[in-house]
Amino acid sequence: QVQVVESGGGLVQAGGSLRLSCATSGIIISINTMGWYRQAPGKRRELVARCSSDGSTNYADSVKGRFTISRDSAKKTVYLQIYNLKPEDTAVYYCYARMLTPQRLGLNDYWGRGTQVTVSS
Repeated sequence: QVQVVESGGGLVQAGGSLRLSCATSGIIISINTMGWYRQAPGKRRELVARCSSDGSTNYADSVKGRFTISRDSAKKTVYLQIYNLKPEDTAVYYCYARMLTPQRLGLNDYWGRGTQVTVSS
């Protein structure tokens, strides 16, 4: 069974840093894009950052310069390093991986359950 599991969330003060990790496991043929979304209370889920298999990255304008996404292809893991956290970064952060697996036809997005990031002012 394919799994996507996030870790690294927590409660931090404004200006602090966090490193989120997202590990995939199970029988995976290949991984295309890996990335992070977040959802704050009462708001829609929004893309934070993503990293393609060729290493290219995309960031939401609101996090450029503060968030850095990286991936370890050998470990099938993606990371999100967050600097200078702001109260408006408070949200549940969800990881996804677009993967080819034996269980489903074609590339599909697999999601984790999310990790809470809370930033106090």
